[in-house]
Amino acid sequence: MVALARKTLFREWSRFVPAILAIGFAGVLLVMQAALVLGIFGSAAIYVNASSADIWVGYPGTQSVSLGRSINRDIEMLLRMDTEISQVEPVFWVDGDWRAAQGQGGVSIYLTGINAQSNGMMFDHILPPDLRQRLLEPNAVIVDRADIDTLGVVVGDDAWIDGKKVHVVATIAGLRALGGVNVIASEQTAQMLNNSGTTYLIARVLHQDQIAPVIQRLSDHATFGPYELWSAEDFAWRSQRYWMLDTGAGAAVLFLAAIVFLVGAVIASQALTAVVVSSAREYATLNALGAGINALRRVVLAQAAWIGGFGMIVGGVISAVLLVTAQQFDVPIGMTPLVAVVCIGLVLGLALVSGLIAMSGLLRADPAILMR
Repeated sequence: MVALARKTLFREWSRFVPAILAIGFAGVLLVMQAALVLGIFGSAAIYVNASSADIWVGYPGTQSVSLGRSINRDIEMLLRMDTEISQVEPVFWVDGDWRAAQGQGGVSIYLTGINAQSNGMMFDHILPPDLRQRLLEPNAVIVDRADIDTLGVVVGDDAWIDGKKVHVVATIAGLRALGGVNVIASEQTAQMLNNSGTTYLIARVLHQDQIAPVIQRLSDHATFGPYELWSAEDFAWRSQRYWMLDTGAGAAVLFLAAIVFLVGAVIASQALTAVVVSSAREYATLNALGAGINALRRVVLAQAAWIGGFGMIVGGVISAVLLVTAQQFDVPIGMTPLVAVVCIGLVLGLALVSGLIAMSGLLRADPAILMR
């Protein structure tokens, strides 16, 4: 029966095209939605993922990088005293109001003050050494190229953050953030803008397997005031989880994903049911020759699996083109192998669900219709 399903699919392929396209475009919707979720919520952790630090130190209970509060700078000495830690540097966080010219409307920005030396860990995955050196210039700042219109400036222009003058020296890609515009400056510039103290300390360890022991060893030193240590991986996930779950945005995305799956199943099942109904006489002939209804159901399910496979190929090609296009226009997207596998599983599940719904069309495969 499986061989019959395959031969029918290839011989009468034109009848199955609508179902294949329905499955394919449902897959495109799922993939693009997943990519946008990863890109948008992943930007909440761009500060961690774009840096090479292994350990972050911040105020206890900090839910997201953008919600940090000042900590005691003396904790830096505690970190430097640990023989497993090879490098420590402070990170300054400033929530500011950006104005391209005095008297114009403002834009809310997140300014990160970093170590601008060539060996700095913060943003070293996206900030090349030559641009890092430019931050050593007085009042120099770097912004994302996609935000340049929002900020109303071009490279070389002056602007004002909280009424204090800064100078845009360069733009980079990959710095877009959730909820505001990211701006990078040196720690000296950040302190000039707002000297509210150190927000984070980041550290690099000599051996990756020592991250957890170091965190455990350096926690709970009450003499340094309130602070908490996280591994970079944990802090990145904590930031993304806050925006996905605690803000309610994640629930909305999951609800939308369920709607996409439901709509895709309905459209694909209708297309597949139409194919089954149009083949009612063939199924009735098989039934009259002794093929039971269960065998015919297996034929429909096998056809649904084949349709799911072809739909997955169509959806994969279209999704790849859309993802590349989105990257060229700096749209925040992301994709991981695990999420890709989940999308493939959902598309195949969608095809099988459609096949189960389409089985209702077999009710017309009564041998009696051959007498009409």
